[in-house]
Amino acid sequence: MGTVNIRKLKAKLTELGLNVEALGKMIGYDRSAIYRRFADNGAAMTIDDANKIIKALRLTADEAVAIFFGQLVPNFGICEG
Repeated sequence: MGTVNIRKLKAKLTELGLNVEALGKMIGYDRSAIYRRFADNGAAMTIDDANKIIKALRLTADEAVAIFFGQLVPNFGICEG
């Protein structure tokens, strides 16, 4: 998948009172599998992984974009109100 903002994802986990291992259990991954996906800024993460995380954490569209696609989609102010 490429560059995931792992810092923002971990901050969201903390906000929800969760940790990486708890997230892994929520989406059906063991400890080593979830840590592999978090390594190297999410280089091993797939779109399917992202979808599972988005659903498990009930992320808003803005949160999902900021975490998974923020570095790929610049904010040009188009959606600002």
